[in-house]
Amino acid sequence: MNNKTKTIVGVGLLTAIVIVLQALAIGIRFGVFNITLVLVPIIVGAALYGYWAGAWLGFVFGVVVLLTDAGAFLAVSIPGTIATCILKGALAGLVAGTVYKLLENKNRTLAVLVAAVVAPVVNTGIFLIGCRLFFYDTIAGWAEAAGFASAGAFMIGGLVGVNFLVELAINLVLSSAIVRIIQIGKKTVAID
Repeated sequence: MNNKTKTIVGVGLLTAIVIVLQALAIGIRFGVFNITLVLVPIIVGAALYGYWAGAWLGFVFGVVVLLTDAGAFLAVSIPGTIATCILKGALAGLVAGTVYKLLENKNRTLAVLVAAVVAPVVNTGIFLIGCRLFFYDTIAGWAEAAGFASAGAFMIGGLVGVNFLVELAINLVLSSAIVRIIQIGKKTVAID
């Protein structure tokens, strides 16, 4: 099997894993939104196959979120929901892959750790930007109803706080496993 075929198969398998993990994550909730385990295969794909694979896997993640778990936001702004869901996933994968590539030759473990931090930061950051741009008035109403002092406090404390910390912890805990998967994957891709 040549490298191009191995890449297509690897990205295809990771795409299936992203879809299944995100579909299963619908039932895992801490707070208002569910925890995503999908950032792990996105980081693996970005490290093994490049930032374009990370962007693709993030895009797939965004589409699955859009189709399964974006109802409250779709009711407020369809274009805003589509943009937020797609961009947050695609950019998380793209940036994680870019960071990994920049650091890989210096220290692979460091490259994975930084990518493992960057992916949830970008994912959550784009989500918060989307909330501010497209859904702020609605979120302000939710904040008031929930007793928060401001919409910003609600966005951080109510919408993303615990979720972000759990996603970050999952990525950091699994980083050593990610490094091992990448080492095995790099050897497999190099063998013809």
